[in-house]
Amino acid sequence: MSTRIETLNPETTTGKSKELFDAVQNKLGFIPNLIKVFGNSPATLQSYLSLGELTASGNFSNKFREQLALAIAEENSCNYCLSAHTAIGKMNGLTDEQTEESRQGIAGDAKAQAGLQFAQDVTRNRGQVSSEAIQAVKNVGYTDGDILEIVLNVVSNTLTNYVNHIAETVVDFPSVEAGKFAVAQ
Repeated sequence: MSTRIETLNPETTTGKSKELFDAVQNKLGFIPNLIKVFGNSPATLQSYLSLGELTASGNFSNKFREQLALAIAEENSCNYCLSAHTAIGKMNGLTDEQTEESRQGIAGDAKAQAGLQFAQDVTRNRGQVSSEAIQAVKNVGYTDGDILEIVLNVVSNTLTNYVNHIAETVVDFPSVEAGKFAVAQ
C-alpha cells in the first residue's frame, strides 16, 4: 500500500529530516509513518514536533491531551490519529471505555468533558464558536489561557489529521476507525 505523499525511508533520508528522524527514534524507539511523511518537508516536521513540545509544556496532563487528540481526531475522521492516540492514550492511563468516550466528547468529570466538547466545537466550526460555548468552558473552571491551550491542541492535532488525510498515511498502530465503537454506548 502506498501513500499519496511519499513515506520516506529513514535509512536513506539525509539532512534536517534525518536529524529530526533520529531525534524521534531516540525519543520513541521507532519512527511512525506520519513522521516519515512529514519528513518530506523539514519545516513542517519541525513545526509538528515543536507544537508537540509546546502542548506538552502547557497546563494540561498527558492524559487530558490524549483525550483531546482523540476527540479532535474523531471530529476530523482521522483513522491514523485515532489509532495512534488510542495506543498512546493507553500508555497515559486511558481505559478502553475512556478512549471511546473521549472520542465522543464524554469524560468522567464535568470539566474534562466541557474541554473535550469545546475542542470538538472549535474543530467542527473551524474556530467560529459561540459566546455561550466559551462561557460554558469558563463556567467549569477553564481560564482564558486554558481556552487558548485547547485551541493550540486543536491546531496541533488538526495538522496531523489533515496531513494524514492528504497523504493517506498507512496506519502503523493497531487500527481504529472513526465512527466505529467497540464499547456499547
